[in-house]
Amino acid sequence: MVERKAVGSRDLSNAWPAMSIVQAHAALTAPGAPFEMETLDIRGVPTRTWKNAPPTLAHVFAAGRAHDDKVFLVHDDERVTFEAFGRATLALAARLRADGIVKGDRVAVVMRNLPEWPVAFFAAALCGAIVTPLNAWWTGGELEYGLVDSGAKLLIVDAERLARLTEHLPATAIEHVYVARAVDEYSEPFANPLIVRLEGIIGAPMSWADLPAGELPPVDLVPEDDATIFYTSGTTGKPKGALGTHRNIVSNIMASAISAARTYLRRGEMPSVPDPAAPQKATLLSVPFFHATGCHAVMSPSLFAGAKLVMMKKWDAERAMALIERERVTGCGGVPTIAWQIIEHSARANYDLSSLESVSYGGAPSAPELVRQIKANFPKSQPGNGWGMTETSATFTHHMGEDYEHRPDSCGPPVPVCDLKVVDASGNALPPGEIGELWGKGPNVVKGYWNKPEASAETFTDGWVHTGDLARLDEEGFCFILDRAKDMLIRGGENIYCVEVENALYEHDAVMDAAIVARPHKSLGEEPAAVVTLSPGATATADELRAFVASRLAAFKVPVEVRFWDGPLPRNANGKIVKTELRDLFKAA
Repeated sequence: MVERKAVGSRDLSNAWPAMSIVQAHAALTAPGAPFEMETLDIRGVPTRTWKNAPPTLAHVFAAGRAHDDKVFLVHDDERVTFEAFGRATLALAARLRADGIVKGDRVAVVMRNLPEWPVAFFAAALCGAIVTPLNAWWTGGELEYGLVDSGAKLLIVDAERLARLTEHLPATAIEHVYVARAVDEYSEPFANPLIVRLEGIIGAPMSWADLPAGELPPVDLVPEDDATIFYTSGTTGKPKGALGTHRNIVSNIMASAISAARTYLRRGEMPSVPDPAAPQKATLLSVPFFHATGCHAVMSPSLFAGAKLVMMKKWDAERAMALIERERVTGCGGVPTIAWQIIEHSARANYDLSSLESVSYGGAPSAPELVRQIKANFPKSQPGNGWGMTETSATFTHHMGEDYEHRPDSCGPPVPVCDLKVVDASGNALPPGEIGELWGKGPNVVKGYWNKPEASAETFTDGWVHTGDLARLDEEGFCFILDRAKDMLIRGGENIYCVEVENALYEHDAVMDAAIVARPHKSLGEEPAAVVTLSPGATATADELRAFVASRLAAFKVPVEVRFWDGPLPRNANGKIVKTELRDLFKAA
């Protein structure tokens, strides 16, 4: 029995829920409805799809241009309209084609959140290239791996990443490099004729409106064409490139919209009709574009719907509140730490945050208490979360409003075009309430891993992705993720596969045994901690080992704490380290 609550001025004490999830989805996806579905054969698998979704990223781009002089991108004092963005994108696409980029080529994008990032992404996509965003926090060696593994032909990079990558470029297949926001200390690489300033092609963001209107590249695109490679960490320590199609990506555009409509029906109300005269929606972007969430679940839907994206160079809670006030931001979130830091900030009362309509997040464990705090501190805002992974092109389940308040420990039900099942070790589906591995199927599940057929065969079966998450489903289909079958932790939305960090520790001469476990963290969810046994007679300090890992891996993977263990680490009969015992070391941290 769920707690009955009043919503707004309407007493729902005897009405919640007014409609079941099945009934709500049936009403919203009925023939002729905006969210109508159809079943198509995709790579031999019958798959439900959104009938009215834009077919490709080119259609998303075209829809964005219709928003004309509305502001699309905000970065510090830079403001870029939808039309200016469109002109810059087409100018860059023309240069990409002039430099030999054809359909199927890989174009890597390596930069922090800047207005140039979505321009680079859509310019490459319009050319039919497979856009390959790489994690801007990676080290030079990690970035080299991504460029080599993808076989990227052209690199669009910001100056900071170029400095990190310059010595690694000779090992790659990169033929051209476009550098955004290069400053004097990065002038030396321009002696290489293959490295040019991006500003020399499209100018600075504030001048994009003065570019010619441009024309779409004459490239035929269809929904099943390859569109992106997003890298996800692998259990072997080497990232795997998830190969996504145009259909995978555009499925997100309908996924979040239907969740809001479902909430109305669950209340017994009709979904609101969009008002063209209403104030523009605006999102404070606190997740990177190089994540599937930032790219697929935020950037593309915002472009399609005419919403404003407000970027920050670096997360700062007070700066975020100032931007929410200045830009009348309607949605923020990203990962739970964002919400916690705003809620608990001592200066929160100094800012007008009344424009917020939603505070939603995903990508990291979150406490039910956070749901209650959002409702208490932002009464006009709906809390929301969801679940997805790189292999599902972001959104797979979505959870918001009263449903989230009633089931704060769930990540919600799957969106209507998607299916979830919980299976046993043999792949047999289990009944509601039983715990097993979570599998998902839908039009957003990627084709597989780039050039890794064995890994693809292990992870994808007849359209189903094996998530590695241990979960249960209730009678209504709400998903409850309980643990991860893969040895992975999530720090503020960043996946960290423990074996990768353990392998880095093992490279140190003094380390004989090592294990990475999750140390609980209130806002980040969890963070990596290490337990290490040193070789007999060897010495090393915790700071030394942390610095050693930092020289090899991105900063977010570096253990926040190192504890030393006397003797070999505890193992079970199969020789695997018993991490449950090691996690107890950090429970009080």
